[in-house]
Parts: sequence; C-alpha cells; structure tokens
Amino acid sequence: MAGSSSSSLEGYTTIAEWRAQAEAMKAAVAGLPTSRSVEHTDESDWDDDEIDQIYEPRDGPRDVWDFISDDELDELGFDSGDMFDGVDGETSGTFDAHWLATRCADISSRKSGLSPTALQDQIMDILGTSRPEGELQSSLTDLVGFDDLDFIIDLVSHRSEIVASVASESLRDGTTGQAPRLLTKSQRQEALRRRDLEHKATPLAAAREKEEEYPHVYKTYSAGNTLSHTGAKYKLPAGSQRLEFEKYEEYVVPAGKPGTLWPGQKLVKISDMDGLCRTTFKGYKTLNRMQSLVYPVAYKTSENMLICAPTGAGKTDAAMLTILHTVGQYLTPSPFEDHMATDFAVQAEDFKIVYVAPMKALAAEITEKLGRRLAWLGLHCREYTGDMHLTKSEIVQTQVIVTTPEKWDVVTRKGTGDTELVQKVRLLIIDEVHMLHDERGAVLESLVARTQRQVESTQSLIRIVGLSATLPNYIDVAEFLGVNKRAGLFYFDASFRPVPLEQHFIGVKGKPNSKQYRDNLDQVAFEKVREMLEQDHQVMVFVHSRRDTQATAKMLYEKATDDACVGLFDPSDHEKFEQAMKDVKSTKAREIRDLVPKGLGIHHAGMARSDRNLMERLFAEGIIKVLCCTATLAWGVNLPAAAVVIKGTQVYSAQDGKFVDLGILDVLQIFGRAGRPQFEDVGIGMICTTHDKLAHYLTAVTDQLPIESRFSSKLVDNLNAEIALGTVNSISDAVKWIGYSYLFVRMKRNPMAYGIEWAEFDNDRSLVQRRRKLAIQAARTLQQSQMIIFNEPTEELRSKDIGRIASQYYIQHTSIQIFNSLMKPTSEERDILMMIAMSGEFDNIQSRNNEADELTKMKNNEHFVPYEVKGGIDQAQTKTNILLQVYISRGQPEDFALTNDLNYVAQQAGRICRALFMIALNRRWGYQCLVLLTMAKSIEKRLWAFQHPFNQFDLPKPVLRNLEAKDSLSIDSLREMEPSEIGNLVNNYKMGTKIAKLLDNFPTLSVEAEIAPLNRDVLRVKLYVTPDFRWNDHLHGTSESYYIWVENSDTSEIYHHEFFILNRKKLHDDHELNFTIPLSDPLPDQIYVRAVSDRWLGAETVTAVSFQHLIRPDTESVYTDLLNLQPLPITALKNQALEEIYAQRFQFFNPMQTQLFHTLYHRPVNVLLGSPTGSGKTVAAELAMWWAFRERPGSKVVYIAPMKALVRERVKDWGQRLARPLGLKLVELTGDNTPDTRTIEDADIIITTPEKWDGISRSWQTRGYVRKVSLVIIDEIHLLAGDRGPILEIIVSRMNYIASSTKNAVRLLGMSTACANATDLANWLGVKDEGLFNFRHSVRPVPLELYIDGFPEVRGFCPLMQSMNRPTFLAILNHSPEKPVIVFVPSRRQTRLTAKDLINLCGMEDNPRRFLHMDEDDLQLNLSRVKDEALKEAISFGIGLHHAGLVESDRQIAEELFLNNKIQILIATSTLAWGVNLPAHLVVVKGTQFYDAKIEAYKDMDLTDVLQMLGRAGRPQFDNSGVARIFTQNSKKDFYKHFLHTGFPVESSLHTVLDNHLCAEICAETIITKQDALDYLTWTFFFRRLHKNPSYYGLEISAEEHNSTTAQQIANEYMMSMVDASLAELTDSKCVEVYPNGDVDPTPLGKIMSYYYLSHLTIRHLVRKAKAQASFLDALSWMCRATEYDELPVRHNEDLINAELSRNLTFPGTAFGLPMWDPHVKAFLLLQAHMSRIGLPITDYVGDQTSVLDQAIRIIQASIDVMAELGYLSSMLEFIRLLQCVKSARWPDENPASILPGVATEIPSSSSESSSPPNKKHTPLKEIAKLAASKPQLLQKLARERLAVPASQLPRFAKAAAALPDLAVAVEDVRAGSLAVGLRRLNAVTEREARIYAPRFPKPQTEGWFVVVGDLARDEVLAVKRVGWRASGSNGKNREGRRAVVEVGERPTARTVVKVPLVDAEVEKGRKVDVLVLSDGYVGMEWTVEGVELPGAPKVDTGVVEKKGGGSGGLSGDGEME
Repeated sequence: MAGSSSSSLEGYTTIAEWRAQAEAMKAAVAGLPTSRSVEHTDESDWDDDEIDQIYEPRDGPRDVWDFISDDELDELGFDSGDMFDGVDGETSGTFDAHWLATRCADISSRKSGLSPTALQDQIMDILGTSRPEGELQSSLTDLVGFDDLDFIIDLVSHRSEIVASVASESLRDGTTGQAPRLLTKSQRQEALRRRDLEHKATPLAAAREKEEEYPHVYKTYSAGNTLSHTGAKYKLPAGSQRLEFEKYEEYVVPAGKPGTLWPGQKLVKISDMDGLCRTTFKGYKTLNRMQSLVYPVAYKTSENMLICAPTGAGKTDAAMLTILHTVGQYLTPSPFEDHMATDFAVQAEDFKIVYVAPMKALAAEITEKLGRRLAWLGLHCREYTGDMHLTKSEIVQTQVIVTTPEKWDVVTRKGTGDTELVQKVRLLIIDEVHMLHDERGAVLESLVARTQRQVESTQSLIRIVGLSATLPNYIDVAEFLGVNKRAGLFYFDASFRPVPLEQHFIGVKGKPNSKQYRDNLDQVAFEKVREMLEQDHQVMVFVHSRRDTQATAKMLYEKATDDACVGLFDPSDHEKFEQAMKDVKSTKAREIRDLVPKGLGIHHAGMARSDRNLMERLFAEGIIKVLCCTATLAWGVNLPAAAVVIKGTQVYSAQDGKFVDLGILDVLQIFGRAGRPQFEDVGIGMICTTHDKLAHYLTAVTDQLPIESRFSSKLVDNLNAEIALGTVNSISDAVKWIGYSYLFVRMKRNPMAYGIEWAEFDNDRSLVQRRRKLAIQAARTLQQSQMIIFNEPTEELRSKDIGRIASQYYIQHTSIQIFNSLMKPTSEERDILMMIAMSGEFDNIQSRNNEADELTKMKNNEHFVPYEVKGGIDQAQTKTNILLQVYISRGQPEDFALTNDLNYVAQQAGRICRALFMIALNRRWGYQCLVLLTMAKSIEKRLWAFQHPFNQFDLPKPVLRNLEAKDSLSIDSLREMEPSEIGNLVNNYKMGTKIAKLLDNFPTLSVEAEIAPLNRDVLRVKLYVTPDFRWNDHLHGTSESYYIWVENSDTSEIYHHEFFILNRKKLHDDHELNFTIPLSDPLPDQIYVRAVSDRWLGAETVTAVSFQHLIRPDTESVYTDLLNLQPLPITALKNQALEEIYAQRFQFFNPMQTQLFHTLYHRPVNVLLGSPTGSGKTVAAELAMWWAFRERPGSKVVYIAPMKALVRERVKDWGQRLARPLGLKLVELTGDNTPDTRTIEDADIIITTPEKWDGISRSWQTRGYVRKVSLVIIDEIHLLAGDRGPILEIIVSRMNYIASSTKNAVRLLGMSTACANATDLANWLGVKDEGLFNFRHSVRPVPLELYIDGFPEVRGFCPLMQSMNRPTFLAILNHSPEKPVIVFVPSRRQTRLTAKDLINLCGMEDNPRRFLHMDEDDLQLNLSRVKDEALKEAISFGIGLHHAGLVESDRQIAEELFLNNKIQILIATSTLAWGVNLPAHLVVVKGTQFYDAKIEAYKDMDLTDVLQMLGRAGRPQFDNSGVARIFTQNSKKDFYKHFLHTGFPVESSLHTVLDNHLCAEICAETIITKQDALDYLTWTFFFRRLHKNPSYYGLEISAEEHNSTTAQQIANEYMMSMVDASLAELTDSKCVEVYPNGDVDPTPLGKIMSYYYLSHLTIRHLVRKAKAQASFLDALSWMCRATEYDELPVRHNEDLINAELSRNLTFPGTAFGLPMWDPHVKAFLLLQAHMSRIGLPITDYVGDQTSVLDQAIRIIQASIDVMAELGYLSSMLEFIRLLQCVKSARWPDENPASILPGVATEIPSSSSESSSPPNKKHTPLKEIAKLAASKPQLLQKLARERLAVPASQLPRFAKAAAALPDLAVAVEDVRAGSLAVGLRRLNAVTEREARIYAPRFPKPQTEGWFVVVGDLARDEVLAVKRVGWRASGSNGKNREGRRAVVEVGERPTARTVVKVPLVDAEVEKGRKVDVLVLSDGYVGMEWTVEGVELPGAPKVDTGVVEKKGGGSGGLSGDGEME
C-alpha cells in the first residue's frame, strides 16, 4: 500500500470488493458448525470501529477466518508467509528488505559518508515518491554514484517489491523479531485487548499532521491530507492531463470554477461605508468577494494581516482599506464615529505609511495608484527607491512612502538618520511576501524582524500587513509576520481569481541551449500562438531580453508566412486601423513601423516612453493581435490579454552574471495578466521551458512547494547591520533577534531542511543552541573582518566604524575583508579601480566567450579605459574593471548582456567607492580621501578627474573640446579672464559670457584659518568659510555640501574633518568652524585645509596654514604632590564652636585639607588652590574664613561664585551649617536678590556673583562695606576663560587696587579645578610659592574611572543624541544597575527625549520599572505633586528630569526623590552640575555640544562644564569608586582625553570686552589718563598671558624674538592700540570724552551706563533713537534693543513659536524689523506677553521671561535717566509708564484697578498711541487707596458696583487695596534754584519693606517714587530724583546715614531737595515749574503740582553752573541698583 498514489487508488477498489465478498461468505456460512479458529490480524486496513466490533465477543462465528482451516489455507496457496512477500523462504533472487539492507551495508563500507541505515532510509524516501523512472534514476545516481549502476537498475525495476517488503518489515513483531504468525482466536483477542489499551492510553501526539481550521481560510474542498509534513502538496489539481508530443511534453491544469457568493454572503456596498471610504472608492459600486471578506478586519481593526490571494484578486484595494484605517485615526472629525462626514482635517505630520513593493517598476505603478486615490485628503504619496531619492523635507511632507525592500532596509539601518521617518511609521505593507524564498527574501526577514523589535521596544503600534500570492505554507508566513491566525490570516484559493486561469506547462525537448532546442522552442511558441489566434484570442509573448522581442516577432511572422496563416495576424479589418497607421508613422522606431501593419507589436524598457504608450494603447484596442514583450510589462503596466505565452525561462541576471531561471514570482505575475474580466471567462497561461525544468515550474506554480528561508546566506551582513544600529549588543540579543526571523519559523517546522538532526530538535525545541551557534559563527566572521568587536568571554558585541560604514553603504563583509587587505594610504586611481572590481558585490559577474573580443577592444582603447587593467579578460574582476572605466568614459557596449553588466557595475561601484572614502576618512588618510572622493564623484558624474570640470555642464561638444585641449585652463585661471578672452579661447564668442556665468556658479569655497595654541600639544583652529560663487537654484538646489579636512602637509594625515552643509538660506551668514588639533613633534612646516565639494568634480580648494609664526607656549604645569600626612583631627582648630560644627560631619580633615591647613588657617598669604570637584575645597574656603574672623574681627568675607546656582547652594549650605550656630550674618547678592544697604552693612559673609560684585565695588569710594573686606574667595576661578571671565579679572585687579590704596591688605583665595598654567594664575593673584596648591585630577576623595566613548559623526544633532541613548542604557546596566545615576544632556528638550528612550528600553527588560524604588502609594502621592507631564511619565519609571524649564517645585521633587534613592536616574542639563550638590555613582555626559542661538549652530561645551559634571561621580560616603562616561563625537575624543588628564590652560578673554570695563573705571575715576589705562591693564591676567602665548591673542612675533625686549615692545604697542580702539568706541557712544593731552573724562551718560551695569552700546542705541513725544511702542522697542538681550537664548525652532506668539500680541514682532529668531524680538514678545498676561507656549519661555523682566527694570531705569539727561519730558514719562506697566503686568490703557483680585480688565485697545488719557470708566488706584485707608464701606460698595468684584473675592480685594499707598505730596522750601518735595504715606504699610502689590512680577519690588521737576508746556525735564521711604523711627537713618528697613504698620515719610538749574535769564526773575510725583510700580498713580514759582536769586557770581539733574547727580544715594 505504500506504493505510488495511483496504485493506492487501485488498492482501495480491490479491498472494497474483497470486503463485499467476505460479507457474502459470512452470510453463507453463518449456520455452519465452528471448527478450530484460525486468526490473523493485520490492522493496517481496518478502522477503529471495526476493531471495537471485533472486540465485543459474540456468540457464534464472527469472522471469515473463523471458518477456514490451516489446511484449506495451504491448498489455497495462501501460505501465511505469502502475505509478507516470502519473508520466510528467502531465495537469492528475491528483492526484499533484507537484500536492500545487505547491499546498503556493502556500499557504505566502500564509501564513507552515510551509515547503512541512513543510506537505506534515503533510498526508500526516493523509491517511495511518485516520480517517473527517469527522475528516480538520476536521484539515485546522485546518492549512490555511478559505480553501482546495476544496483540502481535493480532498485528501479523492482521498485514495488522492495517498497512492499520494507513496509511489511516494519510490521514485524518487535519482541520476537518474527513476522507475525496467524494467531489463535484467544491470542488474537488478547493481542487486540492489549493494543486497544495502548491505543486508548497513549497521550495524543502533537497535532502536526492535521491542519487547524482557521476562520478566514477560504479553500474549496480540502481532502484532508494533501500536504506533507514539510508543507508540500502531493498531487496536481483534479482534472489535470499530461500530453506527450514529438517535440514537447505538456501538462494542462484546467481552469478552476469561478467562485460565486455562497449562501448568506453579501458584497459590501460602497454606499454603506463611511465617508472616508466612500470618497476614496469613488466609482466603485461594491467591494469584490475577497475585499468584502477582508473588510471587517482590514478596516475595523488594527490586527496584523497576511492576505494570500491569486494575482488579480484585488489585493491592492485590500491594502487600501488598511491604509484608510490608519489614516482615519488622524482625521478630525473621526470617520469611525461620524459616518456622514466627508470633509476631514488631517494631522499629516503624525504618521507615515510604508508600502514595500518588490520591484521599482511596481513601486511606480503603486505610487501612482495610491497617490491618485488619496489626493483628495491632501496626502502625498511618493516613491522612495534607488532611482527616486527623497530629500529630508520631502520625507517630512510625504505620508505614504512606496519603497523597495533594499531601500527601506538602508533607511531603517541608519537607526537615527531618518528617525523622522522610521518612528512615525504606523503601517508597514509588504507586497508579494512570497519573495521570502527568493534571493532577496533575506532583506524582508531583516525588515520584519527589525520592525517587530521596534514595536516591542517602543511599545508603539506598527501594523504589518503582508500581501502574497497563494502559497502552501501560509501559516508559517503568518507566524513570521506576527499575525493572529484566528483574526488576521486570510487565504483565498484560485476560485477568487476574477478570471479563472487555465495553465499549460510545456517542456520542450532537446538539450538546453542547443540549436535543436531553440528551433523546437520557436516551433512550439508559434503553434501555441496560432492556436490562440484561431480561437480569436489576443496573445502576449513574454521573452527575456529586449533584442528577443523583435526577433520573436519576426520569427512568428516568418513561420506564419511558411504556414500560410498570415491572415490570422492581419489587423487591417479593425475599425481603428487607419488611425493607428497614422500614429505609427510618427514614431522614430523602424521596427514598430514594420511590425504594426502585420498585426504584431513589441514592448520593452529600452523603447521610448511614447512608443511604449502607443504599443499599450494599440494592444488594448485590439489592433495588435500579438505583442512580444519583456517581463517588465507584466510588473509595471496593467495590460491584460486573453492568453500569455512565456517563451523560454532563461533570463540573464547581471547580478549573478549568468543566465538564471525565470523567477516564480515573475511567472505568477505574467500569468496574472492572462484573462480580461470583461471579455473572456477563462484566461490561458502557457510556459515553455526546457524539459528538465518542467517539474520545477509545474510544482512551483501550482503552489506545491513550501517557501523556505534564505536568511542564513545573508545572516552575517544582517547581524552587522543590527549591531551597528545598536539593537543587538550581545550574543543573547542576537539569539532573540534570529527568533524573529522566518528562518526560525521554518527551522522549527522543517528542521531537516536546515541540517538540524531530529535528536537535536527534540532536545531543544526552541532551537536556542542552534541560534547561538549561528550567531557566534556570524560574530566571529565579522570580527575577523574588523567590523565588530566580539568579546568571547562576555559575549558582548560592539560595532566598529568599518562595520557601521558597511551597514550604511550596504557593503558585504566579504568585500570589507578585501578592502582591509588592499587599502593603502597612497593608492593611486589604478589601484582603487582594481580594488573596487575585486569586491564581493561583483563575485558573480562572469566572463562569457562571446564578449571577449568586445572587452579586449575596449581594454585597448585608451579613450575608454584610461587606467591599465591587469589580468586576463576571462577574470571577473578584469571585466568589472573594464566596464567601470567604460562607464565613466561614457562608453556603450554593443552586447546586450554586457550593457546589463555595465549598469549593474556602475550602480554598485558608486556605493562601494563612497564606502571606501568613509573608511579612508576613518583611517585619516588624507591623500586617499581625496582620490576616493574624486573617484566617487567620477562614477556619479561619469567624468574622469583629468577631464575639464566644465564637462559637468551641458555645453556644446566643440567648446568642451577646446577647453580640454588647453592644459593650463584651471577654474582659477579661467576666473581671471574676461568673457571675451574666454570666447576667443573656445572659438565661440557667444559662449564666452555663458562660461563666465557658469564660472560664477561653480561652487568653490574660500577658507581662511586662524590658529591659536592652547598649549604645547594642542592647537585651536578657527576656519572662516565663505562661498566663492553665486547661488543658482537650478544648479545648486537648496544646499551644497562639502568635506572640509585639515591634513599634515608632509604625511597627509588628517587631523580633523567635518561635513559642512551650505544652505541657500544661510548663504550670506558667517560660517565659522571651531576645533582643536594635536601638535606633535616634529612640527610640519604647514598644514593644509582642504574644502572639497561632495558633488562637483574640480570644486575643491586648499588653504595652506603656515606654522612659521607659531609660538608654542610652554606647558609649565606645576603640580603639588599630595603628601602622605597623618590626617589632622578637627581639634587642631582649637576653637570649641568650630569643632562642634565639623564634628557633625567628620572627625578628621581629609589628606588635601590636612596639607593646606596651616597655610589657610594660620597665615595671611594669598592662596591658589587647584583640585578636582568634590575633593573638599569648600572646607578649605571655610578655614580661610575662620582666619579672617579671628585675625580681622569686624571685617567681611566675600565669596564670589560664577553662577547663581552655585551662590544659592552656598547660601543654603552655609546658612544652615555655619551662620546659624555661630551667629554670623550671611547675605546673598544676586540679580534675583538685592537686599538693602543696611543688611549688607551688617553682614559678615557676602555671597555674590561676579557681575553683582563688580557693579557694587565700582563705587567702592562711597561704599564703606566694600572697603571693609578682608578676604575674597573666588570659586571656580578657571572660568576666567569663559564669557564672564573678564569680570573676574576686573574684580581681582580692583580688590588689589583697593588694598594698595587703603593700605588694608585683602587676602585672595582662588579655587579652581586643576589647571595647566597655575603659575600664571598664581602670579596674577599675588600668590607666593607657599600659597600655590595645584593638585592633579586624580586627587579625589573617591577615585574615578573615566571612559570616553567616541560616536561616529552623524549628520544632525538629534540623531547623534539618539544614537547615544542605547549606550547610555547599557552603561547604566553595566556600571550601576542599582546605584544612582545622573545623565547630563545638552538641552531641555533632550531631557525629555532621553527619558522617553530610556523608558522604551526599560520596556524590553523583564522588569520595566527596575529604576523605581518606591511602592505604588508613595509613587502616586509624589506624582500628584508633579506639574510637568513629561516628568510625571518619567518618574513612574524611576527616572527624574531636572532643568531650568521646570517649575521650582518640580525640580525639588526630582532632587528629593533622587537624593532618597526613590528614583535611580536623573536626567539633567549642565546647570545641575553647578548648582545642586547631588552626587551619583555613575555620571554619563551624553553629548558635549549644545545649541548656541547666537551662531545658530552647535557649539562645544566648555571643558570646565564637563569637569564639573564628572565631579558629580562618586559619593564619598557610599562608594569606593565613581564611574564617569563621556559620550562625544569621535573627532573630539582625543581633545577630551588630553585635557581631562592634563588640565586646561586658562586664557583671558578681557581683550574682547575691554570697552565696558574701561568706562566703568573711568567713571570711578581710577583711570584719568590713557597712561592710567595702560597701567590698569598691567594688573590683569590678560597682560600675563599676552607675553606667554602671543599667538593665541593674535600677536605676531617670530619665534626668535619670543621673550626678548622687542617682543615686549610689540606687546606694549598692541595694548596701546587696544586702549585707543576702546576709547574711540566709548566716545562714539557718548560715554567718555578724550582730550588731546590724553586725559579722559566720563560723561553723565557714561555714569548712567556704569551705574546700571549696562553696555555702552545700549546707551549708544538709546541716544541715537531718542526723540521727544515717544509713543509707548517706541519706548518698548527701544529698550528691547538693549545689548543686554543679545544673550537671551533662542533655541531650535523657537522662531516658529515666536511667530505664533507674535500673532496674539498687541504689537507684532515684525514691527521690529528683525527676523523672528532674533533674541531682541523674543524679548519684545515676552515683555508684551507679560503685560498681556497670556500663557507662554512652552515652559522654557517662563524662565526666559523672568530673565527678560529681571534685566528690563535696570534698562528702563537707565532709559529714564538718559531721557532726563537729554531733556525729553514726554519720552521720560513714557518710560516711567513702561516701568509701571512692566511691574504691574498691565497695558497703560487697561483699567489699572485690574491688578486687584476679582477686578476684570477690558480688552486693551491696540492703538499704538496708547498714551492717550485713561478711559473715563477706569478707576484710578489713587482713589481706591484713599477709600481703603479712610472709608472701607465705600470701598466695598465701589468694588461691588463699579468694579463688579465677586463676593467670594471681596476679602482678598480689601487686603490688596489696603496695601496701596495713599500719599500726601507737599512742595516746600521753594528757593531760587531749588525746592524740597515732601512725601507722606497716609496709610500704614502692610507689607514688609513696603513691598508693592505686584502679584505677576517674579521678584518682590519695594515702593519707590520719581520726583520730576520740569515744564509740561515746553516738554522739558529740569531735574529728576528717585525717592524711597525712610523708616519713621530713629529719623530713618542708621549709623552710616543709610535708610533702615520700613517695618509693617509704620507710616513712612520721605523728603528730597531738588536742585533746579536755571538759565542766566531766569536766574534773576525766577520761573514757573511743574512738579510731578510718580509711582515706579503702580500704573497711573501720579500726583502733579503745577506752576510752582521759583523766585529769582540775589546775584552772586560763583562761576559754576550745576549740571542738569540726570546722570548720577540726579540719583539719591539710596537708589540702589534693582
């Protein structure tokens, strides 16, 4: 029964007959007496129920055997052995199992390899199949070999006997080894019982054999087991025939029945669908059968799907449904909820849909189809393939991207480059999934695996939809695509084809490729075409090369002529024939003109587009009967025919370099074109192939072969891609990753096919070991190719640059191995061409004999092959090399196959050459880079480097020839010529001007370099890049890119390289590149800076930078060694109180403090202390403080910290720890916090910022407390090099100056991290040797392990940051899985993005909340306090965020949770490093660049910032060591390595901002002459460094003169010129006056500038703009132009936010005349937003607004003084009004009472002249204040009636109203030239220090008054004074005459005397003046006393006229800076 299927069918019939006879016999002998029962069972043919019946013993005979005795059996010749083919009586002639076993043993003993049993099994497998004898023979010969042919002949001829024998052998009794005898009845019953028991007791086998029924699998009747266990089908469809002819053999598979709707199934009507589908499927009535079945899942759910359906069943529309489902989620109104809506708004930027089509031709068709359908929604659909590249902006604008698998693989491989794209994908449609078994299947597997892992890691939903033709093992594919088989798996059989297909498989006889075969093929094709034409069908004949189309058409016509049936082809009776002939005449192609009249057509990709369209149209209209075409027609154009004939199946593949079999995909696609739904009811597809391939196509096309995986062949390269992406980091990751592949699915289903033994599979069902083995093998291969680092013991996998390059450029590892061995730094073009030709991508190019002549001809033609090619023509690489050179030379081979090869070579070579360039760049080989980049451009442009660059423009040939002929015509020399000269040169006068124009457009750059040595070994290079050409959009598009690198002139080693993109938008901006390069001995004479265009040949410039004047400063690092001292106990302080304070924290000083103790605590010397962050410097500072308080009681200590954050930390720490226990007074002086003078007077310790102290100490002569300072502690003094460094320089110089003039020494203590030039610093600070302590970086209380990781240069900042996220996560798991971690990132936005990625990475872990260490209740409690959404999400995963954009409370929550180890990770910006002392075990510095809005580019962080961050690593009380990892770009790695260990040399930047500081000193009168200015500079650090490192400051001294007197002379002249330049600037700003004798005087404006700490440019600007009668808008915009706002950060994309904000404000930002990204515009908008009280769009703006307001008060007050100085009363009042508005957050024309709780405002009118009188309905604050003080009842009434205050708000309203001041103003004591103004507050102060009620202003403000004396009529100011309250007690003065604090409940007063300058004429007769008193904080609160008469004065001539009241004279002494 185990014979072939046909014999088994016969078997069934005989058994049935036999049973029938047996039943008859039973009936006949029922009555006979029983004799001895003879029993026999052979269950094999019996069913279970029969056994059960036998088993029940009945009375009487049961069975036919019961009646036959043994003797009778013998007579019948029915010997018991007979049943088993004579197992007993064996003779030598029998062919049975035993014979087979002995023969197998004999053969296997002769041939090693297979064991006898395995050999026998394999032979049986072959014999058991139902193949024809010929095939059996060849299969057996393959197995056994030719030596044993007789054995094979025996096997074949006795096939059925052997098979039966072996089958029976397997039935033998296992215990006795005997064949079963016939048993007695009782034995039989016993045996049956036993078997039955076994049968019922055995556990069920795994259900492998029977397929599960799935709900959406629509197959016609499935006869049970038609599939084998591997998924292959056993037999052809029913009704198939096999026909044999003389020239061919033919199988006909009949067409199935067209399917119809089954009962109860309805088609989905389009009219019943929602609006989205209705509009998209316009023109359809219903969906077809298949789509109707798919619709509920495709459109109503997000299930992954696999749709298997025959070609033409409408899969594209099914895909369309899934696309609509995705789009529908981003529409408003939602189509799923609102069925009628048809007008939708799309959130187009939120999603992408990717459609992966297998071929470019198909991609184009799909793009067109989808694009047309979706256009109504405004969605864009674009093709993204090798041919169609999309720019970044196009990708952003496109929602549906149609691409090929390879292209999408490349895009997703980048991991980050196109994140914009990859992360937004919501739907991935893979068309023709059955490609999995094709060469390219591996790509699909890696795509799906990558997508599946992305889904798991980011928890984002990406729906995967697979479309495929029918394939037998669809269940495997569904499993691979992650489809829920019960929901998303759809299988439609052939009955769903719109037109059923009749298939003919024709095997043409004759040896493949022989003449006879070709003739037979032609003949068969002709006969088939004729048959079809006779039935009046149109036919398409598919051939496989372009030439063949024509040849076949001619052949058909010739054969028709021979056969006299030309009439069948003749089209002339068609009604449109005449018109068609007209069209044909117009075509250029001769063959078309010949063929069409005969009724034949041709179609291939080599024809002109118009010709192809013509052919398609004529065929569709039926004029052409037969169309000969190539397979592209089937893919790219939807043109069906009644019948298709595939003529021959040999296709030339350029990739394989040989003829291969036509792919099954293509056959299916071509067959899909057979049958036109509207005409025929059946389509006919025929395939003519060679006889030996017949079975292959037969089984494949009738889907009998399961598709297998091709993944293992590409495993190595795919693994490399995943490692480079960072998704696979270890072997276990790789094992997981392989688990997502189709390979894994198939290995489990069919292990044998993948070489997995059954035993192995049985032990390891999930194949972990097998996958490990695969992964480790692949990893080893990659490591040998130097593409990854594979650490075998830890199984870690890390990508190397070469691996990344290979992945990005899609280079095979085999090629990389070749490159590794062949690349040399000095290779020439010839070597490079050879190397490219040898790469693995071209391994399959084969050289064929028929091409040899043509190749040789090309090789010897210098015009085509300029570089010599070694090696014989028959070698693949020689052929590749020749073809590549011919391609660049623009040659065109004649041979068809060669042309294909040529194109293939060109496509691959361009990519390979780019990859080689990247590898050379990576190896820093300058010469090689240039050659390779040029070669890559040569391939892209098809132009050699030695040809003239103008070949890149399309100029006439003769012109180009003329340019080529003249050797010396470089671009530069042409640029120097006149157009007429050029015209002469090229003998074409008109071209002269055109060439001159093109020369202007030729994109070269000019580069200027500035160099400055930082120390002996490091040089800072600044490059200024300017475009040297005119932009032409047509040539340059939107951007041009360049590689810029710096190389050593001798060795051509590259020191640094950058990819520079020049945007059209920013063409005219300054382009500046900053970087450092190492200097090593011997120094080269010069370095070259090369700028090479990435696209244009010949567009390159070289700039030589000479080192002639380079003076390398000596790196004189003096380091103090840490001595091995016994730690001092705290008792050494000998002061009980201090010991108690320290005892709370430690008992002993640490080694460093011990070493410093004596110097700091007992000696008065200046000290410079350099030691790493966290080494205990704070305690050192405290020791110096105790010295000061002990030795100089009553003096003050000033602690200056460079950042507010540090000041705050210090205040907090010292306030609690020192000030309170010791009763010291501590005061904080920052921009945020300015206490009054008395508090400062009383303080012992002043903690402040450099700016603030600079501002205060400027007037040290008038401020006693400045003179009382005995110790200045400057923390982080190495910040001298930063922006605020100059201020530190000035302070130190000033303190030294004060000390020398007051004879009171001021001790200086400078603290810094270890710095490289400590001696210079010490020198400048006046530190002697005993005071210099400069410890190395290693002197840390907790040792630090520092790792610096380089990352490859990624274009774009965000992608670079993103590529660091995974390494950050791994670093955390690696170094600090349990302990706290801080991750520093460059921007606020990065904190959010990084947190998001870390959360996603946690999502892939077993415990996603591994970083969270608190229970759920605690977590919820904390989350309820958090305001920021991003922070909420992060904290719930144990990650905190920390940046200045968070509100204070959120920052505190984050700090507190982190400090208490409730969250393990804190992601912070660099401010945290400075401001908050939160140490962690691990610190990751993620990226060392930040965005600087000023230069609109990314800039490197200061080294000091990085050091500060590293200082946070390691917690002294918990850790034995800390870990820090710095992630930076590769190019910066060496820089950090160098400086983090040696320390950074500190340079000065005073020379860049000298002007303002000079002005301040001139105002303080410390500088009176120019000489003073020079002397003043000698006090500075700048002076010290100028001599040491002249090159840095741009001072040119030759190396010989260095350190000589000449050098000093040059330096002095340099300083003179600096001073002169500064003074000139200041004079220009009207801040100083310089007299010819060198004297210098300050002007009042200069004093204003100095007093308010403004830049002289702000004053200059104000003075230039100032005019009388300024409007409110004027005042606002003038002050926003202040230089102080230059520094306001404008972050990325904030220009867009500004534009949005601008639309909602009174004055648009455009009113300013500056672009939206300008910081001044932002200040302008933020101030308006403050006054309009509108919410800010992002949290960052809140902090920005605070700092804008902070500066605004200072700037406005200065502006008031400037206006007064210039005498414009109206403008001055406008500024005072602006000040009131800013403090109250109101517009001047709003109701001023609206600042009170519960009072509504009106909408401000947008008139720019808002200084019109206030609206009559407004209630002035004065009135409210009066009522509040005297008549509270009336106030309540007013509140209710006029102000409409809600009752609930009344108490708050009353409280606020009570705070308003009610004033009595009196003008007293009027004399000639002066008057006194007295102010009295009638109501008591309710707030401490008389603070004003300004709830919206961020900082508390006290009440202040402007007293203005002027003339309203003449609009002039005579004097202005600022007045503050004096406390009423003690006459308001304390011992120094300063105002005391106003206490609550007082009624303070103020009196001021105003001097009024009079002009001569008025002196005698006096004049009238107006006195105004205005509040500085309440809008509209002002008192006016008009017409005060000033008497004339008695005439006394003093000769002195007092200046007008502006300037500093007009400010009362208590007008402290706000």
